[in-house]
Amino acid sequence: MTSLTQRSSGLVQRRTEAFRYASAAKEREAGGGSEDEGRRDEPGDDEKGDSKETRLTLMEEVLLLGLKDREVICKSDAPTGDVLLDEALKHIKETQPPETVQNWIELLSGETWNPLKLHYQLRNVRERLAKNLVEKGVLTTEKQNFLLFDMTTHPLTNNNIKQRLIKKVQEAVLDKWVNDPHRMEKRLLALVYLAHASDVLENAFAPLLDEQYDLATKRVRQLLDLDPEVECMKANMNEVLWAVVAAFTK
Repeated sequence: MTSLTQRSSGLVQRRTEAFRYASAAKEREAGGGSEDEGRRDEPGDDEKGDSKETRLTLMEEVLLLGLKDREVICKSDAPTGDVLLDEALKHIKETQPPETVQNWIELLSGETWNPLKLHYQLRNVRERLAKNLVEKGVLTTEKQNFLLFDMTTHPLTNNNIKQRLIKKVQEAVLDKWVNDPHRMEKRLLALVYLAHASDVLENAFAPLLDEQYDLATKRVRQLLDLDPEVECMKANMNEVLWAVVAAFTK
């Protein structure tokens, strides 16, 4: 009975989200639909439309998907310009002997049981990511009063960017599905895996119709069922990506 109630609740939520999503789409079309229609099929149109200030990092995209309306490891130790990633790379570069990807995920997220390695933990990750999104004009900062104290919150202020992100994730497993992870754009593949590991992928699928939702979740399950050790042996693979996938799907 509990399971049936949960499924029914999820169905109602998806239908509500689908109605809201469709309404928002109609409003956007009413404001300039003909021009948007003409440009919709152009490759990379959403990316080309973004200004430098609104291009998001993977971690920012994962956080944005999780908002209500983990770390990525690099082979190179060269500065990336992203404060959180550069902080992680600094730890990796200065640590000898080298740690495994699995160990670094645990150390950087603070999930280690070794008190001598707690200094590796990246502090206040969510708040720092939220501040980055505020600077890029995606979120704003507000103070909310909760009885005896004030709490800083970061409400969404630019819904267009979030909707483009949701559309990109949906298309990856629906209209643009290639049925081969090695033919998928690596950054998008990483986003799908990280969003699932962070329990926010469902937010991107909530607006879908039932048949689309079932197909999208089925294809994500196909990705999750892959053996990272097998995939990393294939030609032109990204070894670090599959090492991270192995750590999150073990």
